[in-house]
Amino acid sequence: MTESATQTEPKVEQDHQEPSHHPYFRPKDAATLILVDRSGATPKVLVGKRHDNVVFMPGKFVFPGGRVDKSDVRVPVAAPIPPELEANLLKGSPKTTPSRARALAIAAIREACEETGLCLGCKTDAKAKLDGPWQPFVEAGLLPDPSGLFLIARAITPPGRIKRFDTRFFTADASAIAHRVEGVVHADAELVELVWVELGSKPLADLHPMTKNVLGELDRRLATGPLRHDAPVPFFHFYGGKMQKDMLPGG
Repeated sequence: MTESATQTEPKVEQDHQEPSHHPYFRPKDAATLILVDRSGATPKVLVGKRHDNVVFMPGKFVFPGGRVDKSDVRVPVAAPIPPELEANLLKGSPKTTPSRARALAIAAIREACEETGLCLGCKTDAKAKLDGPWQPFVEAGLLPDPSGLFLIARAITPPGRIKRFDTRFFTADASAIAHRVEGVVHADAELVELVWVELGSKPLADLHPMTKNVLGELDRRLATGPLRHDAPVPFFHFYGGKMQKDMLPGG
């Protein structure tokens, strides 16, 4: 089912502030991870405040995320991504291959560790060949574990933007955090502050409009109970001059 952004209920937030006159750029695959703490009466999500001097969304609260690296597909893992999650990642267009689906899930974990110092993994005795951004996992005796990830939404930046992303928004429970690297978040880092905030609270009101759309989907999913892979996944993309919202059937 496809819904126009001007007809969707609840309303799809749209961003009218970013310039939209650039030549066509093919969107880059990207992944975002929303960590959720459900230990209290109201779920909390982890957001980071971006440095005021960065080019993209300076000073904004964001969720950790970024582009998929070529090496993400080759990273050894503690457990494979669930087949239901893979099935959800393969839906929508442009099409996604199984190897790319795996890379997207791994990218979400890598970016979260790089930007927040929080590592989702499991202990292992295996001598894994990991380096670069995965060094914290090696030092902690961990392998990344994507088995607890859920796909909440997919969104493609409209054409005409200088930076375009085909982003998959994942979520995971805070209990999946196996290790914390100190000193990653500081005054001169990409993220200068980390905050756990309740869904619906004031700090989330200033999020990027598409991020607010995704967070609204997560809020509705959480309200129904434990997260499941068989829930429909919204796919936001630009078509016919408008932002559209397709509901992809769950896996």
